[in-house]
Amino acid sequence: MTTVIEEVFLNEDTEDEVTDFIPLITDGDDKFEFKKGENENIVILALRNMVMFPGVIMPVSLGRKKSLVSVKDAYKKKALIAVFTQKESNEENPKINDLYHTGTVAQVIKILEMPDGSTSAILQGKKRIFLNEIVTEEPFMRGSVKVLEDINPPARDKKEFSALLETLKDATIKIIRSSGLMPMEATFAVKNIESANSLINFICANFNFKLTDKQALLETDEVKERGYTLLGLLNKELQMVELKLAIQSKTQEGIEQQQREYYLHQQIKAIQDELGDSQMQDVQTLKEKAAHKKWNPEIKEIFEKELDKLERISIHSSDYGVQINYLETIIGLPWGVYSKDNFNLRNAQKLLNKDHFGLEKVKERIIEHLAVLKLKNDMKSPIICLYGPPGVGKTSLGKSVAEALRRKYVRISLGGLHDEAEIRGHRRTYIGAMPGRIIQSLQKAGTSNPVFILDEIDKVNTDFKGDPASALLEVLDPEQNNTFHDNFLDIDYDLSRVMFIATANNLATISQPLLDRMELIDVSGYILEEKVEIAIRHLIPKELENHGIVKEQIKLPKETIIKIIDAYTRESGVRELDKQITKIMRKVARKIAMKENFDAVINPGQLKEYLGAERYSRDKYQGNEYAGVVTGLAWTAAGGDILFVETSLSKAKTPKLTLTGNLGDVMKESAVLALEYLRSHASHWNIPESMFEEYSVHVHVPEGAIPKDGPSAGITMVTSLASAFTKRKVRANLAMTGEMTLRGKVLPVGGIKEKILAAKRAGIKDVILCSENKKDIDEIKDSYVKGLKFHYVDDIKEVLDFALLREKVIEN
Repeated sequence: MTTVIEEVFLNEDTEDEVTDFIPLITDGDDKFEFKKGENENIVILALRNMVMFPGVIMPVSLGRKKSLVSVKDAYKKKALIAVFTQKESNEENPKINDLYHTGTVAQVIKILEMPDGSTSAILQGKKRIFLNEIVTEEPFMRGSVKVLEDINPPARDKKEFSALLETLKDATIKIIRSSGLMPMEATFAVKNIESANSLINFICANFNFKLTDKQALLETDEVKERGYTLLGLLNKELQMVELKLAIQSKTQEGIEQQQREYYLHQQIKAIQDELGDSQMQDVQTLKEKAAHKKWNPEIKEIFEKELDKLERISIHSSDYGVQINYLETIIGLPWGVYSKDNFNLRNAQKLLNKDHFGLEKVKERIIEHLAVLKLKNDMKSPIICLYGPPGVGKTSLGKSVAEALRRKYVRISLGGLHDEAEIRGHRRTYIGAMPGRIIQSLQKAGTSNPVFILDEIDKVNTDFKGDPASALLEVLDPEQNNTFHDNFLDIDYDLSRVMFIATANNLATISQPLLDRMELIDVSGYILEEKVEIAIRHLIPKELENHGIVKEQIKLPKETIIKIIDAYTRESGVRELDKQITKIMRKVARKIAMKENFDAVINPGQLKEYLGAERYSRDKYQGNEYAGVVTGLAWTAAGGDILFVETSLSKAKTPKLTLTGNLGDVMKESAVLALEYLRSHASHWNIPESMFEEYSVHVHVPEGAIPKDGPSAGITMVTSLASAFTKRKVRANLAMTGEMTLRGKVLPVGGIKEKILAAKRAGIKDVILCSENKKDIDEIKDSYVKGLKFHYVDDIKEVLDFALLREKVIEN
């Protein structure tokens, strides 16, 4: 006998499984037997989120390639397949341990190509089977199975079993009629199924039981026990249907006069009445958390007042979410929670030396700062600001301080910040309001005294949304931050024991009031020797570990590292150097993985193979064969650099001064100033007055794509002009930096350390500086200035007397 239900649904949202369908049902084949050897090498189909039962005809959507190939092969050969259910639906390539071992042997009735391009198969279950082993997995799974026989109840239990079947039919029909999830024709099918096994399998296949429950039913050998288990599941389903009907009946009154939205709210309320009052649960949870907080009476009073307000707000009100979010923020803050400081200064010194090579002055200042904290035990001290070029280790220095003190470490990046609310938070009147990033970070830290890194503080922007830099004044002022006010929290929070460390690249963009609140520590660039040591001690071991390479497989000699620094990087820090080492490690890892031969020791001559052509030619002094060419020293955000000022003269009826090289206004003014000074003192340098009336002057600073500005090229320009007018050679291997006045006075400039490092890289021997810059040279380590001779001047005449030789340039 075959019972046919007309509606068959395919679930297109999953692969290899169908959950919303009404299977066709046939009488099971109790006398089924495999042909000889057929069960030893049978095709295995793994299903997800569904269980197949004997006697059931149902569609299966074939999503996996192996599933599609295996079913098509079985259909073509008219062979049987063994259908088993996966334990985890997300397993794409299941093995034997990923499958339940009890399944169903099935016949492929039909393969259908669906309109959406997918493929489905109609399968007919035959008999329960057990999976012994997987024979092969390619091109699809085949395995060995054995038949499992159903154990029918004995004759003495016939009445009880018949009653059980009738009870199953009644429960099934009642659920179908009440739920409306299946067509009413299904009740006709249930009434007319005579076979006990077919009835049970039909019910199992049609109801949305848990996968584990369905599998347990399939694995039950005794038909009577299977029936009782199924009846228990049906009773649970019936209770759920009745509960849903009760909820719907509670919301039925007056529904015709109300909108659909109100109807949905009533349904939610009815569900909440059945489950319990969720609002009271929220309040109780908040009270339990608050019982463990170490807050003062004032904060406790505010919290209890706001909690009372929450109890009066309807759970359906939009204010309810805002209020509960506010209370959770109060509870989430570490009120009165402080980590114990470790003021072992020797350990801190050791840790800083381990994590950072060089930077002796910086580390000394940090240790001094920690010493004051140890003696005074008071965080009300100036906020540290580490400033310097990118990649020199400013942020990692802050992390090392946190590790040395054994405090929690939090960091926020201020780069591009332009909304004051990011610091102080939004007022609770706004939708989606939240606390500022200071309060959020303290929640994450879990203590009220973390080491707090304010990264890139020089890149804070200002627009119509407010000025975040002004909001930071309160955060970074030791006299004010013990009562920091966040707009969302609306309660004063004590930040006085937080150790703030700011980092910046350029102090010029930081507002003066903010600078006044910070203790500035200059983290300048590294010299070549320091970069080599950093690479050997830190960068290379780190990248070896990151790329899974042991140190015996590759070696970078010092000469190679020096070549990388000179030819492939141009920076004060070591970030670009780290990238180049990483690039080498990737190529070495590829060679190792592909078992290619390569030299373990990478010499400078082999760098082109790993890093390509050289990116930079090292800034070198270019000689003094031409008049008017003088070497100057410049400061950039990436460190120091040398630049060349070139001057040429050309006869003209109307002489003029031309300035090229992408110069800023201040630098242009320096050129005008230099020319006027030289003209007013022409007789002193034996320059004919007529030359200024007959010749146009062109001053050019090479690398025109790079903007240049600042007054520090003043003495360089006057020297270039004097050399061009007098045709006297400029002293070899000489560089200079300094501002000049119209009277010829030389003024001090900044960025001396970076400029000196640039001069040393370029092979400069003599450097002219203002006398007032001598104090800057005295602060630089001797190893940095070794090989350089400094000439301190106060007047332009001293500059020109030393810089210009008596020897004239040979005219071409």
